[in-house]
Amino acid sequence: MTLPFGAALRQPDQTSCGAACVVVARLLRSPAPPDSPDSPDSFADDVLAEHRRLVRPVGHSGRAQLPWPAALGTPPWAVADALGSIEVVRYRTRLARWSRPSAFSAVSAAVAHHPVALYIGSTTLPRHVVLAIGSSDSGLSVYDPASGGLVTVPRDWFVDATLHVAGWDVPWFVVLPR
Repeated sequence: MTLPFGAALRQPDQTSCGAACVVVARLLRSPAPPDSPDSPDSFADDVLAEHRRLVRPVGHSGRAQLPWPAALGTPPWAVADALGSIEVVRYRTRLARWSRPSAFSAVSAAVAHHPVALYIGSTTLPRHVVLAIGSSDSGLSVYDPASGGLVTVPRDWFVDATLHVAGWDVPWFVVLPR
């Protein structure tokens, strides 16, 4: 799978990686023509607007959202709510930190039909959100908002917590369909 427009779609600031993943998920489901408001030229504006929606007290579904430290970016449940509104299925947040083999299997199965958000970070905190959009024998195909491109995450890297994605190694949460 490739990214919409074949362009680098980088997050515009340090805390909008989750929003960038949501915007890319939306573009993958309904690609916009190059002259539309959702073109690569408006990607940064779209991501910042989405980030404001994701951190509101009320989510895409109209349900109240729990608070989350602003320094940590986008709450996992807000990403679940937003992806659910795009995919028209309910998403859930699953802790992956201490169950990486089964989390990888769940992500691999889910990306055959739906994108899956991965919260990754250091050994102490989740710090970045990426979007798994495909799977193959070589691993997961993952959109990284920091680089704006696709990276491959082999199963061993995920299971061993050596992801090497945007400087982060440890999978913390997966946001996947129920």
